[in-house]
Amino acid sequence: MSNQKQIVECVPNFSEGRDMTIIKKITDEIERVKGIKLLDVDPGEATNRTVVTFVGEPAAVTEAAFRGVKAAAQLIDMRNHHGAHPRMGATDVCPLIPVAGITLEECATLARQLAERIANELQVPCYCYEAAAFTPERRNLAVCRAGEYEALAEKLSTPGKQPDFGARPIDEQAARTGCTAVGARDFLIATNFNLNSTSTRRANAIAFDVREKGRPVREGHPITGKPKLDEQGNVIMKPGTLKSTKAIGWYIDEYKIAQVSMNITNINDTPLHVAFDEVCRCAQNRGLRVTGTEIVGLIPKRTLIEAGEYFLKKQQRSTGIPEEDIINIAVKSMGLDDLKPFNPREKVIEYLLEDAYKTDKLVDLTVKGFAQETSRESPAPGGGTIAAYMGALGAALGAMVANLSSHKPGWDERCPEFSAWAVKGQQLMDELLGLVDEDTQAFNRIMAAFGMPKATPEDKAARSAAIQEATLYATQVPLRTMKASFAVFELCEAMTLTGNPNSVSDAGVGTLAARAAVLGAGLNVKINAGSLKDRETADALVAEANKLIADANAAEARIIALVEERL
Repeated sequence: MSNQKQIVECVPNFSEGRDMTIIKKITDEIERVKGIKLLDVDPGEATNRTVVTFVGEPAAVTEAAFRGVKAAAQLIDMRNHHGAHPRMGATDVCPLIPVAGITLEECATLARQLAERIANELQVPCYCYEAAAFTPERRNLAVCRAGEYEALAEKLSTPGKQPDFGARPIDEQAARTGCTAVGARDFLIATNFNLNSTSTRRANAIAFDVREKGRPVREGHPITGKPKLDEQGNVIMKPGTLKSTKAIGWYIDEYKIAQVSMNITNINDTPLHVAFDEVCRCAQNRGLRVTGTEIVGLIPKRTLIEAGEYFLKKQQRSTGIPEEDIINIAVKSMGLDDLKPFNPREKVIEYLLEDAYKTDKLVDLTVKGFAQETSRESPAPGGGTIAAYMGALGAALGAMVANLSSHKPGWDERCPEFSAWAVKGQQLMDELLGLVDEDTQAFNRIMAAFGMPKATPEDKAARSAAIQEATLYATQVPLRTMKASFAVFELCEAMTLTGNPNSVSDAGVGTLAARAAVLGAGLNVKINAGSLKDRETADALVAEANKLIADANAAEARIIALVEERL
């Protein structure tokens, strides 16, 4: 959806895996950025390298990444670094990964901007790799890191090998910090598919069936035969069936089963549910069954939403149901709780962020609690909030009728039609539930503006401007409620005309709720517009509200007449 919050993951790798004091100082700098959630810190002694994972909105993530690179540049001296993992800098790599509401291309732009800032402000030379690369060759990290830290002096001064930002002859600063590769890549999912077998060899066979690299083509016997070579002497490979996947089979003593262990490096090429179905197919061809799926680490919410919708469609069921229900279908369909309980609040990045920065919301109250909170002697929540909630209830009723219709015996072929209406109802309901709290926030913004100081003429001018800005916002929010609630009429009318006849009264109640929401929010538009000094803007907002009210009255009369005919 267009109003979806943008979430980016960043996974910088720092060239220090032994001194926890240094690692802590770096992660402390990252966590000082408001809006950042540090998800994981994974130090490795042998590699002398620490992988840090954090998430947040784009501006916060890029700022936190910059601060992490800055701290590493101050704390790590690459002239003394030794470890088993390839490396070329104090911050060796710093990839940005789109999680929600943002594209890979947008992350690539952010990565290039970050690389330029690091080079300019910290004097740390930077290469741009993967989706952020300026040349096709540098998409490959290995090309950027060729020769590692030891080749730094040559690369900094050799045309064609120089970094994208910060190229200069070697100096003490560069010798200390090395180079950093800043990039953008798709989200990687690490997953294991559980088998009803203890055979590593058979698990490996399935892995070779599906992984993109596939298996060697052999002469004679398909298993023991000598691998065939091409004219250049390279082993000829038969590709597997799943793009952007790496896989191997192994036996896990803890669970006493074999697994197909897989990394999905591009979830756009191969979504999790596609990988699950294909591993199931290949396992069945070899006489085995997949009993469940284990997720290693974290996943973006859309992975489970896409999976749940996929399995619902296979069942000829509506996808216009609450998000929690869709995710539950995904969990059960792929057996994510096969080996141990699967809690989406602990495995889904967006939920971790929500819980980390949770604020009290009206929509999280019980129905009784919401009514009681409204009844108290405080002006908010008030009529605008209640109007938004009535609109949400109208949308919910329309979605309910659509879902009942999609599941009506004998109407299976019409499931896609009603599912589309139910999805629309869910979207409207979610939008209006968001407006429930936003309307109260708008009122609080006005109160905050009135509380600003007014001791000097400058104070008074700033206070007056803030009041007008907050008042305009408090007028626009209920107008958005009116528009979203008006869209409920189309849903309820369609369900009255084509939906399950047994639920026509529900469509009627949804229509009445939508009208009340439009008219109620309209009253808030008018009372708030009355305090605007810009009368041209105020008059335009009121005129738009009056038009919506008139259209809502007409729509409600028309739909209720249709409902009465069918009762």
